[in-house]
Amino acid sequence: MSVRHALLALLSEGPKYGLQLREEFEGRTGEVWPLNVGQVYTTLQRLERDGLVESDESNDDGPQKGFRITAEGEEELIKILVALHLPGVDVHEVVQVHRRYMVELMQQWTRLKEDEGHLDLGFALVVDAELFRLDSVIRWLDAADGRIKRATVEPLRPVAPTRPMPSVKRRSGVRR
Repeated sequence: MSVRHALLALLSEGPKYGLQLREEFEGRTGEVWPLNVGQVYTTLQRLERDGLVESDESNDDGPQKGFRITAEGEEELIKILVALHLPGVDVHEVVQVHRRYMVELMQQWTRLKEDEGHLDLGFALVVDAELFRLDSVIRWLDAADGRIKRATVEPLRPVAPTRPMPSVKRRSGVRR
């Protein structure tokens, strides 16, 4: 799951602050996937830009700015995950519809890139970043689709009892 979707999942539990999201993300991944606070706020800004989260009315961008998921964010979060558990839903089709939408977005950004000679360097870098992000989402959708197809073909194996993930100790003073 991407940081984007992980933050949406955490926000689906209720409003949270950026630092709180970072701590909960790291706690739930056994601290093997550390996030810096800048990555959290950058992702939150993109989610807000895309209409998937909204923030408090305050102009404060600091650690006390609260975020909550929107109806569009809920829809984004659940469309694939819920489809796995709904009878009569063609999960492959849900994945493919979402993939087609991502490809359309990628085409729109690619058209912007075609005019790169007219863009300033900063905007060109933003276009590149968005193209790489969309490409990673499409790759994940392809991997998820393959995993879902294999799971429907292979017989279900009994689930072993879960064990807590080992704790990863961080050295003090070292930032990742």
